[in-house]
Amino acid sequence: MELISSLTIFVLAIFVGFEIITKIPPTLHTPLMSGSNAISGITLVGALLAAGSDLPLLARCLGFLAVVLATVNVVGGFLVTNRMLEMFRRKG
Repeated sequence: MELISSLTIFVLAIFVGFEIITKIPPTLHTPLMSGSNAISGITLVGALLAAGSDLPLLARCLGFLAVVLATVNVVGGFLVTNRMLEMFRRKG
């Protein structure tokens, strides 16, 4: 029962996150990307703790998956933020 409850919360978080992100105007993307990078960094620390713990195999596998996804999110966020900031730099 605990697994079903956890999966339900996970799926609902995905839907809420998607709805929130699609409603953000483009002018706020750069500042929000920086904030989301910080949150993803915190997620990465938690995922590392879960992946390297003495929890059951499923929890460690999910922790490893979370490490991979959070890392992709942080790196991608920094690349996008850097690219957006390049657009605002003066050329000359």
